[in-house]
Amino acid sequence: QVQVVESGGGLVQAGGSLRLSCAASGSIPSINVMDWYRQAPGKQRELVAASTSTSITNYAESVKGRFTISRDNAKNTVYLQMNSLKPGDAAVYYCKTSWTARPVPYAYWSPGTQVTVSS
Repeated sequence: QVQVVESGGGLVQAGGSLRLSCAASGSIPSINVMDWYRQAPGKQRELVAASTSTSITNYAESVKGRFTISRDNAKNTVYLQMNSLKPGDAAVYYCKTSWTARPVPYAYWSPGTQVTVSS
């Protein structure tokens, strides 16, 4: 069984920083993708940043230059450093780990952590 647990959410003033962490445990292959998503009230869940086990990263346009995703493959842990936070970044943030064991895709989500940005 795979478990995905994140931490680090909270309340921050606009312009401030937060660092989210997400650790996945269980039977996880070495080749995988770990992503951060977020969902604000009344909006669809959106991809914020993605990181492969080969260090390929991808960011949503809205966070480029402000957020940085990094990972520790040995610990199956991914981080999201969020700087220059804006009220529009407020959302529940989720971590997902995924891979494909052909032909079956696997994806496991964290419960979510609230990020609140005050103006």
